[in-house]
Amino acid sequence: MKSLDVKVWGVRKRNTKKSSYDVRWTVAGNVFSEQFRTKGLADHHRSKLLRATHAGEAFDTVTGLPDSLVERAPSMTWYAFALKYLAMKWPHAAPNTRNGINEALTAVTVALLDERPGRPADELLRKALRNWAFVLPGPDDRDLPTDVADALHWVAKASRPLSDLADAAIGRAVLDSLKIKLDGTAAAAETVRRKRRTLVNALHYAVDLGEFRENPITAIRWKKPKVANEVDPRVVANPEQARALLTAVSYVGGYRRARGRRLVGFFACMYYGALRPAEVVGLTEADLKLPGNGWGTALLNRTRPSVGKQWTDSGETHDDRGLKNRPVEEVRPVPIPPQLVAILREHLETFRPAKDGRLFTNERGGVVGSSTYYRVWQEARMLALPPATVASPLAARPYDLRHSALSTWLNAGVDPTEVAARAGNSVEVLLSRYAKCIDGRQEIVNRKIEELLREYE
Repeated sequence: MKSLDVKVWGVRKRNTKKSSYDVRWTVAGNVFSEQFRTKGLADHHRSKLLRATHAGEAFDTVTGLPDSLVERAPSMTWYAFALKYLAMKWPHAAPNTRNGINEALTAVTVALLDERPGRPADELLRKALRNWAFVLPGPDDRDLPTDVADALHWVAKASRPLSDLADAAIGRAVLDSLKIKLDGTAAAAETVRRKRRTLVNALHYAVDLGEFRENPITAIRWKKPKVANEVDPRVVANPEQARALLTAVSYVGGYRRARGRRLVGFFACMYYGALRPAEVVGLTEADLKLPGNGWGTALLNRTRPSVGKQWTDSGETHDDRGLKNRPVEEVRPVPIPPQLVAILREHLETFRPAKDGRLFTNERGGVVGSSTYYRVWQEARMLALPPATVASPLAARPYDLRHSALSTWLNAGVDPTEVAARAGNSVEVLLSRYAKCIDGRQEIVNRKIEELLREYE
């Protein structure tokens, strides 16, 4: 390569059925061009050429490209790249996000393995990837069991080059593999979409590293599975059913053991205040304003989601973090009705808060785990509901109490903006999720139309 006369032209749209854009430039009088799917990608490539020109880089007379843009042989396998991507994402990711990244990288890694002698059993392969390879500290920084070390050594040798994903057929095969679970059955639509998001994000990073000019996965025409975002109206409990369920909770586990009694307020927070389970777990006595009568307030600022020890920096099962999708220090005030105020006052008179002020604890005084409150809830449903209803989706999960609360507020005619603020959602998400749960709106609209038409009769 040598320094030559270089002139970069503009971006031009091609007049074809499928939109594309050309970047044209000359090197020593020879014309070169590159075609891109979007104007943004074309402008990005043109900017790189201009920067190389201004920096005085040498351009190749055969490819027309500067040193910085010349295609080089692939420098890493998919597995080596996945480890590098994980190391970049892990420090800034929430524990649940780390778990999702781990799951997606494991699935893609298995899909990008060549057939080589000595392949480990599938169970060992996935165990090695899930529990050792895609967790920090990484496999190079820990002592591995012999079988795990051997399995990961085989993966490193059998992993296909990262550049193979530039082949649309291989990319499509990888995407299709995300639709299948370990047992061969179809994976849930939301699981597939979550894994695809991780793959797309990983390959954006590969673009940043110079491994690809553009993300090869986004160019593949692949039908994403449809995710049902709306809440099923069948899960929504009416006020009478909700009260019966909360009463039944108090009978779970006997009076002296109080396995259920100590969680009545826990579930009441979800129904009367529309709190998320992780928000209730993190609720402290200092967060509450509980007057002798009338409405009180819960000042939410902390969540304790249950995620597993290997995903948290503290090594504890529960993460300790701010509110969902909010800045760390943000506080969300939630007005709570007199019914919940009374339940919480009774709870504080009966049960002592934890040492850190947490309102609800398990029987040993620890953080309430999701499995603990889930089991109590299932027993309460058996006590409160007739057999046919127990078999139905009605309030099948504790989280359905939050769905019931928000649906009740919307049906009562509360302004959606106020409902969204209390729930910690956007108005758009709120209305799209609960559209099927809002009863009586069609009759109101019909009546208004009928009255309008009657005026002109």
